[in-house]
Order: sequence, then C-alpha cells, then structure tokens
Amino acid sequence: MNKRIGYYPRLRVSGGGNGVVTQGGGVLLVETARRTGLDTALSAALAPWRKPRAVHDPGKILLDLALAVALGGDCLADVAMLRAEPGVFGPVASDPTVSRLVDALAAAGPGGLAAVRKARAEVRERVWTLAGEAAPHAGGHVIVDIDGVLVLAHSEKQDATATWKKTFGHHPLFAFVHHGSDGSGEPVAGLLRPGNAGSNTAADHIETARLALAQLPKRHRRGRRTLIRTDSAGGTHDFLNWLTAPGRWLSYSVGMVITDAIHQAVLLVPAAAWTPAIEPDGDVRDGAWVAELAGDVLKGWPKGLRLIVRKERPHPGAQLRITDADGMRITCFATNTIDVPIALLELRHRQRARAEDRIRAARDTGLRNLPLHDAAQNRVWLEIVQIALDLLAWLPMLALSGPTRRWEPKRLQLRLFSAAAQLVTTGRRRWLRLARHWPWTQLITTAFERLQTLPNPG
Repeated sequence: MNKRIGYYPRLRVSGGGNGVVTQGGGVLLVETARRTGLDTALSAALAPWRKPRAVHDPGKILLDLALAVALGGDCLADVAMLRAEPGVFGPVASDPTVSRLVDALAAAGPGGLAAVRKARAEVRERVWTLAGEAAPHAGGHVIVDIDGVLVLAHSEKQDATATWKKTFGHHPLFAFVHHGSDGSGEPVAGLLRPGNAGSNTAADHIETARLALAQLPKRHRRGRRTLIRTDSAGGTHDFLNWLTAPGRWLSYSVGMVITDAIHQAVLLVPAAAWTPAIEPDGDVRDGAWVAELAGDVLKGWPKGLRLIVRKERPHPGAQLRITDADGMRITCFATNTIDVPIALLELRHRQRARAEDRIRAARDTGLRNLPLHDAAQNRVWLEIVQIALDLLAWLPMLALSGPTRRWEPKRLQLRLFSAAAQLVTTGRRRWLRLARHWPWTQLITTAFERLQTLPNPG
C-alpha cells in the first residue's frame, strides 16, 4: 500500500526569520514617488499642517497611505504593512497620527484638498515630460473621460443614501485621462456625491471637468486639443454650453438620449447614407453602421454640434427598447469635431467604454468602500485613492513597456509588488535582493534601473 503524502510539501513554521522583506516589489512605487518628486511636492504642499517639533512629515504620511492603498490596502490601518518594513519604506507614523492628519485635512475643507491637488498637478506635468512619447499628450491631444461610480456603504455614513440601482452608498463622479491602446489611464478628478445624486446633474459634471482641467498641463486646459468624453449623462445644455464657452472652446464627444425627434430623424435616413462602423484595427465592424443626422434635429444647442447616430444588430438575447428601430439598437452622440470621418468619430466615442476599466482598477485600489464616516474625511480618502492610482499609472508609463504597461492594479500587486526579498548590508550599502526563482524578478530589476536613470527632481 502506498503512503499518501498529499499535494503540497509539509512544512514547519516559526517566526524567527531575519532580513526578510515582504512586498519587496513595492520599492518600485517608492522610487517612482522619489524620481517624480511626488514626495517633496506633497511635503511642501502640506507644510502648513506640520506642527512644531512634529516627528512625521504630513506629506510623507499622506504618501504612505497612498502607497498602502496601491499595495492593496483599503483602510487607514493598512499603513501597518509599510510600518513593518522600515528598511524599504522608512519610518511610518502610528495609526493615531495618521488619523489626526486625515481629520486635520478634513477640517481644513477645500484648502486642504486644493493643496494636495496643486501638488499632484505639478508632478503630473513633470511625469508627462519625463515620459516623452509614452505620455498621454504625446500626439498633441488629451482625452478626459468622465463617468459616475457607485460605491456601496454597509453602515450609516454621512451622505450615504439609496442609489438609482436600489443599493445604498455614494455616487461620486470621476475623470480619467485616456492613455490610448498602449497604456491604461490616470485619475484627474474625483467628486464625492451622495448616493441619490443625479446621473445627469450638469453642475456636478462642470465641477468635475473643472477639477480635471486643473490637473492638466496649462496648454491643455483650454482649446480643441483637449477632448471631454462622457456617456449620455453629460448630454445636457448647461454642460455643453460650459465646454464651448468663449475662452474655453474644448472639444467634446458626449452621449445623447434618444428623443422622439431623434428617433423620427433616424427613420428618415436613407439607406445610402449609412456608413459601416469600424474596429480599432480599421476592419469593418460586422452588423453596425453610422450616419450623421442633417438639419436642426436638436434646437437650442451650441453652434457646431454634430449629431451622429449608430445602429447595430443587438446581441442574441438582448431586449429591444422603444427607441430602437427596424430591429436595430440605436445610440447617438454629439461632437464638435470636424474634418474627421464619422466612422472614426464613432470609434473614438465607443472607446469611452475603457473608462469602465479605469473604474474597475479604482475599485481594486481603495474605492470599493469609503472607510470613514464623515463626508469631509472621505473626500480626503478620495484624494489618497487618486494618488495611489497616479503612482500605478506613472510607474508603467516611466518604467514598463509592451503588454506590461497595460497591467491593472491587481496584476501589478500579485506579480510585482508582492515579491519577497532579502535586505542585506554589504560594503556600506543596502541591497534588496529579490528571490531568484520569482518569475518577474528580471522585470522588477529592469524597471527599477529605468527609474534610476531618470533625472532627480528640482
């Protein structure tokens, strides 16, 4: 009879290890913060909140919280992951000190948030300059996607209410810069709202767009080089009037609700006017066509608005809506871009769906739950989440290439940041030696070397 030994090796476990570092790959995030100047920028921005003879710098505390979130944490107490590894992350404040800083920034109101956002904007411009051809504005244009996020609450938190999906929580608006097919994206605005906030509230879209534009380099804060892209929630008179106001003149690609006038106009489009939709590789998209509605279908909208409609065979099992026609699913969007084929404009608008990928990444980076009770505290938490997402976007932009540039937070956390290492001091230098057998050790060391070739800030 064979003796069964099981599928996994039998081990004995003790707590006597020495010199072992967990989350060793997190050194990439630390080096990204150092080389981009994020650490010094946050330190300078939060200097007014540093008390005399304080041991811990407020900027370092806030950055430590962002690093903890980037590594997979979802509450203030998870900064303990960094505190356990002073050889990599330096001295980390205690939980009470961390909580006091969050409370102080929350009590400061807009002033505290403005200081953090200003520091992020300054660092973002430097990062995009360092990234060169990999930067999102390398082609001369920037695309900003605005979309709402439902964040569930499991306790009575301030401003947590019933949502339009019959859940309970908050309904913040986020804006992300689109990095194109070769990258992911980065957050440029996060507006906390109650759960019952309307999806198409123009004032909230305007405020989110204002915050997003303030994060961009100055030359992209106005003009047709910057495109604001939303779903039909942004298709309101006030929002489009704000985007196209004199002195702003932004480009837009905004989804529109199918009204009866639009529906009737679609029925009158001749068959010869429909153009096949295309895929990103230029091939024809099977079963989908686009057309531009001529005439003044929508009255009272900004001058230069073009209304483009798309019809497509619904996927099997899909239920047609009353606004669909001839067995086709009908959608439309408005844009003020000219001299571009409508098939390319429709493809550009359809790629707005990548904002859902950014939202999924944000949920994996501290946005699945707002951990604090007061709304002012959770506004600070949203800034921490955005700093973490900034780091997770800047690291691939500056140090990774190929398919790895598109890795989302979960994959980065599992393959790179979770790598174990050994901290060794030799020749008066400290070395972080990653496990040789780890499949992604070479990727980590190569990325670290690329970061070290970047010039020091300032």
